[in-house]
Amino acid sequence: MTARIIDGTAIAAQIRAEVKVGVAALVAEKGVTPGLATVLVGDNTGSHKYVSMKRKACAEAGIRSFHTELPATATQAEVLALVQSLGANPDVHGILVQLPLPSQIDEAVILNAVPLEKDVDGFHPLNIGAIAMKGRNPMFAPCTPAGVIELLDRSGTKIDGADAVVLGRSNIVGMPASLLLIQRNATVTICHSRTKDIKGTCRRADILVAAIGRARYVTADMIKPGATVIDVGTNGVDDPTKPGGKRLVGDVDFEAAKEVAGAITPVPGGVGPMTIAMLIVNTLKAARRSAGLPAKAI
Repeated sequence: MTARIIDGTAIAAQIRAEVKVGVAALVAEKGVTPGLATVLVGDNTGSHKYVSMKRKACAEAGIRSFHTELPATATQAEVLALVQSLGANPDVHGILVQLPLPSQIDEAVILNAVPLEKDVDGFHPLNIGAIAMKGRNPMFAPCTPAGVIELLDRSGTKIDGADAVVLGRSNIVGMPASLLLIQRNATVTICHSRTKDIKGTCRRADILVAAIGRARYVTADMIKPGATVIDVGTNGVDDPTKPGGKRLVGDVDFEAAKEVAGAITPVPGGVGPMTIAMLIVNTLKAARRSAGLPAKAI
């Protein structure tokens, strides 16, 4: 039996359409247009591409963009002053500092300078802390982990009571994804480099989230028959038939895994599109809060 493919591109498009409706409603009701500020330091090609995609998504949804670029030689004081000025701007409801930052800049200092109510990336320690505490709700959840949960919900995967395994414990994906699953009453195991019997642990999972950063690490014999597999990995592998000699694959051996899993996300076209979709969801939430409305955006 071949797994059902969870189409992240289609689900993200649906979410972006819902955000567009929500933005129009907010403008009509309160005269408030959501605004997202992006800060880009240096000339990293990937960062420029990601920011461009985010700004395009904002434009399509009716969200204003406030974009600033600084040279790679910018000082920490210059970046900090910029973030603080955006934090004081009432037209800016969300601030995204594109990572990585140049080595002379302390990322923690810059990220912590983003006001909590504008932390649409969801990486402020107080937001992460709220996810970890029972009965508390963060102002924002990090975009990629939130996208994982949205994919599970919209694909009809039951989280409540499920056995979930998260491969990877990064601050960006693994840890917050684990905490969000726990919030939804899953029983969660986190696997990492020191975990004994990773294969056996994964085979017990009703939900398997792979965010380990190793191409095709998850093989078919690591998957419980019928499980839902969410592949967060993005790895370049050699492929002479592709422009540039590379192609993108996930952390899961997709072709083999789809013959065992019940549902699975592809790479590309799975989790990737959800990250930007959840970013604009968070921006709309921030704007609604600033207008005195409930935060629920879609």
